[in-house]
Amino acid sequence: MTRFNGIQAVLFDLDGTLLDSAPDLAAAAERMRARRGMPPLGLPAYRALASSGARGMLHMAFGLGPDDEGFDTLRHEFFTEYESSMTEHSKIFDEVEELLTSLLDVGLRWGVVTNKSERFTRPLIRSMALFETAETVISGDTTAHAKPHPAPLFEAARQMRLPTQACIYVGDDLRDILAGRSAGMGTVAALYGYLGTGPHVSTWGADAEVDSPLQVLKLLELP
Repeated sequence: MTRFNGIQAVLFDLDGTLLDSAPDLAAAAERMRARRGMPPLGLPAYRALASSGARGMLHMAFGLGPDDEGFDTLRHEFFTEYESSMTEHSKIFDEVEELLTSLLDVGLRWGVVTNKSERFTRPLIRSMALFETAETVISGDTTAHAKPHPAPLFEAARQMRLPTQACIYVGDDLRDILAGRSAGMGTVAALYGYLGTGPHVSTWGADAEVDSPLQVLKLLELP
């Protein structure tokens, strides 16, 4: 089993890694379908795509992508729908609170690096006391580039005044692993997350995989 040495901080993706936000994301898309007289698809149809945010939800709900006509209008509508109810059903994954408490107890630091825009990230983390101990929260528009570019992870390490080699990054999407590797961080794939519909997680090249949040602790050489 992979074990990381000399780690001072653990950085996490948000959606699908710390937070199960799929129910609220899917509900926003379902309301848009209902408005157009379309039948519901149900949460399971959306779940794997939840890490892709509006792009994933609209692809499932309407079969459209960013290059399709009308996508921008739908995305604006989706953002309005999601913003109005994004804390109704979202919840922290089981074991996350215990994991973060354990990290703090042994003197390790933690933070969040997400592709979710600050417009949505900030209200979410303000609604949950758990995030008060996060030392940094990097949103998708904090830097000029979003993941899989490493810029957000470099910024997180800079804010924490740590070398990237002293951090590991935990995420549930291929772009999380690509970003972490490019930033020189150890990478951990969260198999309990959404995982997307692209290449199988076994091909991502993560340094380690975990089936549950608490398994992250087993990867660390703790003081």
